[in-house]
Amino acid sequence: MLKLSKRLEMIAKQVPAGSTIADIGSDHALLPSFLALQGRITKGIAGEVNPGPFQAASKQIRESRLGEIVDVRLGDGLAVIAAGEVEVITIAGMGGALIASILENGSEKLAGIKRLVLQPNVGEYNVRSWLLENGWLLTEEFILEEDGKIYEILVAVFSEEAAIDNEALYQPRILDGELTADRELLLKMGPYLMQNPSNVWFQKWEFELSKLDMIRRQLALSDSPESRTKEQELEQEMKRIKEVMACLQKDKTSSK
Repeated sequence: MLKLSKRLEMIAKQVPAGSTIADIGSDHALLPSFLALQGRITKGIAGEVNPGPFQAASKQIRESRLGEIVDVRLGDGLAVIAAGEVEVITIAGMGGALIASILENGSEKLAGIKRLVLQPNVGEYNVRSWLLENGWLLTEEFILEEDGKIYEILVAVFSEEAAIDNEALYQPRILDGELTADRELLLKMGPYLMQNPSNVWFQKWEFELSKLDMIRRQLALSDSPESRTKEQELEQEMKRIKEVMACLQKDKTSSK
């Protein structure tokens, strides 16, 4: 039986049984192969933009004898599917800006899609912002650590009530009775992940703070006015993140 990484296994769990799916940037077609072998999907499309990965995915499907269920296609983003051809789209292992760009450029292919399962490696803000601006409702968020890397998985559905539901989801929140988490902060740090922050979530933001501090120290070496402005902006951003983490850590400790 095909074995998935923890990350892909968590993504697989978000695909409803009996679905038809398109996995964009399919990486050897592991996800659709696994779902097909499990009998979880009735049809799968593995999309690859480059010939090398396309050939690797095609080989995986041949060797697994899944050609009647999973179709490997060469093309850019959602160009590999026709509108209405699948119900679920998964995109994993790319930057958030690229995922948002794929969805935007292929927006005409999203009619009839019931669910998006998205796993950006970085730039989760870009994905949440795109979903918010395009009538998609974020319904679940997951965070996990594997092999020293931390991943977020975002699940969204298209909804006629998305505007109303999103307004509630991204409503500013008061943390620990004193700090307001506004929409921008919720888009950055995750509205669901902040509701019940896990140890992995805190690890992620400790790591993000260390990256921001490294950039800030590099900027401090420059005498340009632009560097001073950017340095001050980073200091404010870091201060805000630390305040949120302190509030949520306090909430977590008091709820035990």
